[in-house]
Amino acid sequence: MRQINRVAVLGAGVMGATIAAHLANAGLEVLLLDIVPRELTGEEAEQGLSLESPAVRNRIASAGLGGLIKMKPAPFYLKKYAEQISVGNFDDDLEKLKECDWVIEVVIEHMPIKKDLLAKVVPNLAAGAILSTNTSGLSVNEMAEMLPEDVQKNFLVTHFFNPPRYMRLLEIVPSQYTDPDIVSGLADFISRRLGKGIVYAKDTPNFIANRIGVYSIFNGVQHMLDLEMTVEEVDSVAGPATARPGSAAFRTSDLVGIDTLVHICKNTYELLPDDECRETFKVPEFMEQMVEKGLHGNKSKRGFYRKDQVDGKRIIYYYDYTSGEFKPAEKPKFASVVAVKMVDDPAQKIKMVVNGHDKGAEFAWRSLRDTLIYTVNRIPEIADDIINIDNGMKWGFNWELGPFEMLDAIGVQNFVKRSLKDGVDVPDCLKDVDCFYRYNNSGQQEHYDLIEKTYQQAPRIEGQINLQILKKASGVVEKTSNCSLLDLGDGVFGFEFHSKMNAISGDILAMTHKAIKRAEEEGVGLVIGNQGANFSVGANLMLLAVAMAEGAYEDIDMSVRAFQKATMAVKYAKVPVVAAPFGMALGGGCEFSLHADAMNAYAETYMGLVEIGVGLIPAGGGTKEMCLRAVELAAQFDTDVTPFIFKNFQQIGMAKVSMGAAELKEMGYMRHGDSISMDVSRLIADAKQKVLALVTNYRPQKLVENVPAPGRGISASIKSQLWNMKMGGFVTEYEAEMGGIIADVICGGDVLPGTLISETYLLQLERQAFLKLCGNKKTAERIQHMLKKGKPLRN
Repeated sequence: MRQINRVAVLGAGVMGATIAAHLANAGLEVLLLDIVPRELTGEEAEQGLSLESPAVRNRIASAGLGGLIKMKPAPFYLKKYAEQISVGNFDDDLEKLKECDWVIEVVIEHMPIKKDLLAKVVPNLAAGAILSTNTSGLSVNEMAEMLPEDVQKNFLVTHFFNPPRYMRLLEIVPSQYTDPDIVSGLADFISRRLGKGIVYAKDTPNFIANRIGVYSIFNGVQHMLDLEMTVEEVDSVAGPATARPGSAAFRTSDLVGIDTLVHICKNTYELLPDDECRETFKVPEFMEQMVEKGLHGNKSKRGFYRKDQVDGKRIIYYYDYTSGEFKPAEKPKFASVVAVKMVDDPAQKIKMVVNGHDKGAEFAWRSLRDTLIYTVNRIPEIADDIINIDNGMKWGFNWELGPFEMLDAIGVQNFVKRSLKDGVDVPDCLKDVDCFYRYNNSGQQEHYDLIEKTYQQAPRIEGQINLQILKKASGVVEKTSNCSLLDLGDGVFGFEFHSKMNAISGDILAMTHKAIKRAEEEGVGLVIGNQGANFSVGANLMLLAVAMAEGAYEDIDMSVRAFQKATMAVKYAKVPVVAAPFGMALGGGCEFSLHADAMNAYAETYMGLVEIGVGLIPAGGGTKEMCLRAVELAAQFDTDVTPFIFKNFQQIGMAKVSMGAAELKEMGYMRHGDSISMDVSRLIADAKQKVLALVTNYRPQKLVENVPAPGRGISASIKSQLWNMKMGGFVTEYEAEMGGIIADVICGGDVLPGTLISETYLLQLERQAFLKLCGNKKTAERIQHMLKKGKPLRN
């Protein structure tokens, strides 16, 4: 397959434009084209432009690009990446396709329009260029039939999910003519460069994820009507309680668009005359009425839910399909759902909920029962194996477990017995299966092949390290309930957090020293990383709240010292230490990363020193580190340290969190030589390679001494601005006080500018400030408020 450097996107609607943005995120040059407008706008006419003016002819593509800058959530990692996209139109610029290595068609989902455009594209393709369509369910074989033989072999479906930056799933559907090498080569490129999870689907309506996901939603609607439940009651069950996203069923519908769902459902009904559950895809009358009323979901700000401001408060309403009116949300609480609120394991949640004894549990069982049976019956129709289906639902619909993993959680034979008791037909293949996933005696994962009726070893992908499989294969060197030390191979050890939300506990701090010692004595380096939902949300506020309530300030001081010793051990290890943050890396999670020799972060890393949110200061070395980095930058550029201190103070004082790893370099958290991985599956392996790269010429750091303190003058300037903000009503007296304490620490205390201070001294200032804030009544109130909101680990 040819090297891909330049990509053309044909169609500048929301989907096409956001695909173009993500290609730019990956560092590719992008050409974005769309149709030529048929008439002038009033503004264009006033400017004296004509239909032949380039600005007019490229208006639609330009509008698509312009809309990306304002779009939320942001499609670009950094706004400046928009500069990598050039625009044009189908009439004037198709010849430019000859300069492109990959051409993606993203026009309206209507076969005649797609075929017409493809016919115009073919003469302008470069030899060997890849041509793909982003259809969400139209036949790839029907499109391929109209293409020349030399293009057919390079043609396939690449179905991005919306929004492309954030949704990991990409379905690849080859035609009967597609060259297998093109399929594998493009899949590898898309996973590495675009960070996508690849699922291989067949040429069937809606492919994999939408086929099962849409069925699940409309089957859920049927059971909602049968059980006389509200949409709010259904969502309380069909979300995290049953290993699915917080948007559950109907918030997901609002997100997708109710009109879009209805359209997909009708198409599915027409295209699947032989589907055993075809009647499920008949749109309920109340949903037809919702579309007629303009209740389209989030895009119309009204759908199954509506949000209003009443007396300055946000009030949420749900749609009552029996009356056609909106009613205030009541936050229903089924006992079966409440019982799993503190359960972390999604498999255990499902098992507990479906075995409950209330209406919520009955809905969970019925809806999952039907969805799982429907899924089993789709093999080999939509895919040949269970892995593609499970990954499709996890990556495309954000399920925590795929359908076959859910069957394992419930117990396959328990599922069969209960379904038969309900009088439901069960696929014969289920009656002979004990589980769909297992580990063999060698610790290798196997999955059950429904076609061959045997267990097959899960495919291993080069460049990926699966920690779960590694641990099953005796890769654990030492462990506690909250963390493990793993052997990643080649002399590199892995330090894995696996506490609740990966919060940093006392045993994690103690294990940090053991991990470093082991790496120094028996290996060449250490990776700090894990494969949970988030890297780490920081320290456990619950433990701190208890200590504060008891006035145990000596214990708090000891805990802070232990935290600082752990992060300093990371910084001054005799072997390279690389942090591999991803997802949320907040508070202490951020501090651990800041002290590593290098970071290899996942592109979607949301990192920040957020302690001020609960009235505290970063005291695990975070404030100290940002002081040192400011001084270092000032010395590097031989300039005044003030602007660097102000910037770092603002980031701490405003609890700024990056909206992606690319922002971390601008924030000063990532430095020259740090890396970003687009594919989260390769993150640990990439971090390991960075350790090995650092080993060759590694020079351990020495404790920083003789740092010229920014001094009391800069601290006074910060406090002056805080006073002005307090007088203007922008911050409270308490917030100004907290800001002043942070200013004192980050400026090196009450000393003259240039006074030589040490890293140890800065850590002491951190501890003193932390303890002072712990003694503040308002800090205790903030922490209690956070705990009441159910966020005990965000520090």
